[in-house]
Amino acid sequence: MGTTSKVCHVILRVWELICSVIVLGLVAHFVHILNDAGVSNDSRVVYTLVLASISTLYTLVFMPPLHYAFLAFPADFVLFVAWMVAFGLLANRTGGDTCGSYWYWSYWGYYWGGWWTNPFNVFGPNDIRWTGCSQWRSVLAFSFLVSITYLLSFILGAIVITNHYKRDKHATNGTHGPIASQPSRFGRQPEVAQAGYQQPGATGGYNPAGGYPTAAGAQPPANTMNV
Repeated sequence: MGTTSKVCHVILRVWELICSVIVLGLVAHFVHILNDAGVSNDSRVVYTLVLASISTLYTLVFMPPLHYAFLAFPADFVLFVAWMVAFGLLANRTGGDTCGSYWYWSYWGYYWGGWWTNPFNVFGPNDIRWTGCSQWRSVLAFSFLVSITYLLSFILGAIVITNHYKRDKHATNGTHGPIASQPSRFGRQPEVAQAGYQQPGATGGYNPAGGYPTAAGAQPPANTMNV
């Protein structure tokens, strides 16, 4: 793990924390308003609230640029997918109209602006003065940004851990691996004598009487020919 990877890791974690806290604060405030109004919470908003809480805690724990933080790169991919799902669910609520959609001016903007305390008929975003539009756009934007940031953390962690284990494997093979036999000067590997076989002249001498190689300490065969 080099200095560059550690710096990039911290930068990504800080940005993940910022995005998660922004979404958490906005969504938690909206849920608090809904509870005061006695209105049921949208399941997609609750999902985003829970995800933002988990992401905030996760980022704080794995922010230090230590080895265990890089090992958590599979969790970064899980959070990337989870945030992309959250972004898709929220964006689908308002579609391309965003603050002009029915869901916005009849639900998010209506309760965000406190218009529910003095009920009246609402026929469009102008009736609620586009209240909460910037907050809703912020939720969408930072949900998408934090998702992409977790994807970058996943890529960074995968690269760092892969390179780390490659270096460890290379160092292990270089230190404790088998020593390759050196080729001979003629380009052939030296032959190893088989166990139990004695090469001529290796441990004994040549027997002039019989012409047989003898082992060390062995007596040459007796000459049985009559002269």
